[in-house]
Amino acid sequence: MNESIKHTLNRGVAIPAVPLALSPDRKFDERRQRALLRYYSAAGAGGLAVGVHTTQFAIRDAKHQLFEPVLKLAAEVMDEIDSGLEGRRSVGLVRVGGICGGTSQALREAAFLHDLGYHAGLLNLGAMRDEPEEHVITHCRLVAEAIPLFGFYLGLSVGGRELPYSFWRKFAEIDNVTAIKIACFDRYGTADCIRAIAESGRDDIALYTGNDDHIILDLITPYRFVVGGRVVERRCVGGLLGHWAVWTKQAVKLLNRCHEAIKTGEVSSELLVLANEVTDANGAFFDPAHSFAGCIAGLHHVLARQGLFTNACCLDPEEGLSPGQVDEIERVYAAYPHLNDDAFVAQNIDRWLA
Repeated sequence: MNESIKHTLNRGVAIPAVPLALSPDRKFDERRQRALLRYYSAAGAGGLAVGVHTTQFAIRDAKHQLFEPVLKLAAEVMDEIDSGLEGRRSVGLVRVGGICGGTSQALREAAFLHDLGYHAGLLNLGAMRDEPEEHVITHCRLVAEAIPLFGFYLGLSVGGRELPYSFWRKFAEIDNVTAIKIACFDRYGTADCIRAIAESGRDDIALYTGNDDHIILDLITPYRFVVGGRVVERRCVGGLLGHWAVWTKQAVKLLNRCHEAIKTGEVSSELLVLANEVTDANGAFFDPAHSFAGCIAGLHHVLARQGLFTNACCLDPEEGLSPGQVDEIERVYAAYPHLNDDAFVAQNIDRWLA
């Protein structure tokens, strides 16, 4: 990983987990996908994560065969953005690609991402739910030989596995680990993961929240541990989040506010109120009331409401919005108008779709 990208990652940026744009007949909508990526860059995102849970794992299915087309298109758009064709940036986007499956599949995907110029692979271990911990660590070591790793503590409710302190302590010994997304939706698991990294002595592994139910509090909360007789403090410096796939411009502003609060040491009561408002909004988008069944369709609905998507379709016809979810989304729209970026989208959408 080049030093500029590593510096950006360690500084802490907003990395939306990118949804998949589909036509009403569930075909890949390349024009809308390009517009979506341009929106994220214009909104101030520091990176993009493609081929991950929010992009739908089903893009890898033989009947869809969308993994390579989607990752290639995203790489092309990021090339355009970084070269200034879509508005010049001071630093390049951090490019994260999702990696799934057993070792043979994961190695193929890692090599493909590396060849396309992705900087890191977000390694999903859901396919190894029943494997012994040592086998999983061996799997991670092998994939790390192909591409820098963005570790991924995925919650059990969306296909992850238990990853205790012992796993993360061994994971930190892999030289080519560059960051970890903590998305277990569990305060105990979050603390175990951060403690393992702190006690490993690795201060070069960037920690990113993926806990969509706890975003702001993850970003402003320091974790302190005594390691070798000295106090080591670690915190999540940024977010790689499905929640940040919508209302992204405001999400970037919130991340900057969190960084400023850390710098000054002053966490206002207003920021704590915003933390709860963001969590409430995430509840509407992610649909925990129905075991997250509508978590992807909820994001699609918001993007369609803004005009970036044409519909809320998912690849699976059985996957969609849950009963009452649209009402919940409308409720949080009305309750927290300061969290959406609809006006920004309306001002720029024609240019992004061009």
